[in-house]
Amino acid sequence: MRYFLDIAYKGTKYHGWQIQKNAVSVQSVVNDALAVVLQGEIDTIGSGRTDTGVHAEQQILHFDTPDILDEGICTHKLNCLLPTDIVVNTMRRVKADAHARYDAIERSYEYRIIQKKSPFLFNLSYYYTKPLDIVAMNEAAAFLLQIEDFESFSKVKTDVKTFICNIQKAEWLIQNDLLIFYVSADRFLRGMVRAMVGTMLEVGSGKTSLAEFKEIIASKDRRKAGISVPAGGLFLTGVTYPASLYHY
Repeated sequence: MRYFLDIAYKGTKYHGWQIQKNAVSVQSVVNDALAVVLQGEIDTIGSGRTDTGVHAEQQILHFDTPDILDEGICTHKLNCLLPTDIVVNTMRRVKADAHARYDAIERSYEYRIIQKKSPFLFNLSYYYTKPLDIVAMNEAAAFLLQIEDFESFSKVKTDVKTFICNIQKAEWLIQNDLLIFYVSADRFLRGMVRAMVGTMLEVGSGKTSLAEFKEIIASKDRRKAGISVPAGGLFLTGVTYPASLYHY
């Protein structure tokens, strides 16, 4: 039987989602908890990586087990075992060939910025004090919907076969004390959101014009784009799948 596990986590203490040698990852902690509850070693596959310090309000993973599980009881047991910074939202049985990574049709992220110091949002936002032109930043964000190749915003050392991504939403909004960049796409490259945000902050601060922003994208050169903003402001907020995966 294959199950999707919907989890949330505060990534501050972890070296990203994916299992690594000599470092504690979210995946390793979840795998250990599953092994206790299901009384056997369990391998999981996530919808995608999140880097060190990045958070998730919804990360999806799948795992296999020979047994039909009581989803409510398993969810409760897992949450009793997991540390307070990792939570299981739901567990759902899916089709035997459903894949948490390859069947995802949309992923959504938020990047959160504060411009007034807050002790409550430390490690959960980026403290950025320069004045920003939100209109100019939204003009840059709107241009992201018109392009496909995002090599300028990808980490240089990556094993992807293509830099093509289809962005469906890109928008800056102010909510209470937070300035939030909302972005959704079919896929994201490693470091892509943080690099896009860093470059759009240069547009908002007047360092880079909209025309120069477009030239940076056309160059396909990561060195010409802005800095990669800190991981603590980035949240994976949603992963979407075809409804048919749940009809097993």
